[in-house]
Amino acid sequence: MSAADLGRAAAGAKLAAPARIGAALLLGALLTACAGGGVRPGAPAGQVVPAADAAEREAARAARVRAAADWSLTGRIAVSSAGKGGSGRIEWNQRGGAYEVALSAPVTRQSWRLSGGPDGARLDGLDGGPREGADAAEVLFQATGWDIPVAALGQWLRGLPAGDGADARIVPGADGRPQSIAQGGWTIAYEWPASGDLPARLDARRDSARVRLIVDQWQGGAAAAP
Repeated sequence: MSAADLGRAAAGAKLAAPARIGAALLLGALLTACAGGGVRPGAPAGQVVPAADAAEREAARAARVRAAADWSLTGRIAVSSAGKGGSGRIEWNQRGGAYEVALSAPVTRQSWRLSGGPDGARLDGLDGGPREGADAAEVLFQATGWDIPVAALGQWLRGLPAGDGADARIVPGADGRPQSIAQGGWTIAYEWPASGDLPARLDARRDSARVRLIVDQWQGGAAAAP
């Protein structure tokens, strides 16, 4: 190799070194970003909320949510119990103590509408006509095989314990919002958006029964609160 060739090679090496350093830095940044992707929603990387502040935030959130008597959601639901199950769309409308829940299974082209309140429930959309009963969950289970705790779900959906919550065990997340609620034999795990009063999804389990719900949209229920 001539002296000129050696000179050109040395110059190329000097130019390539910054490029290699830049590529290494870029790779490191990408790996860091991927590692950060595992952070649970609602607990951004680097955010540390003191326990007292987290508890105060959660008390304020729960108060706002309870104060909203009228709310609705649309989303996707999957239910399984003892080897049986199904999935579809759900629309839940709550007006005080009265509710109306529409369930549809696109694969089977079936749809049901469950309505009721403290005095009982009615399920429409069945062959042979509607069914009624005092317990909404029992009416739904007998008709569809779906084990859904309707009475409690209206509270659990919004990240609240059902009833007075005396028998509930709540595990708070880093920011105070519930990571899980255990009540009535069910355990409900939550995923939260980065901010807001209402969860993005939940996974409720009891023995072989499981209800998974992804919320596409909230209306009311303190959804717009900071």
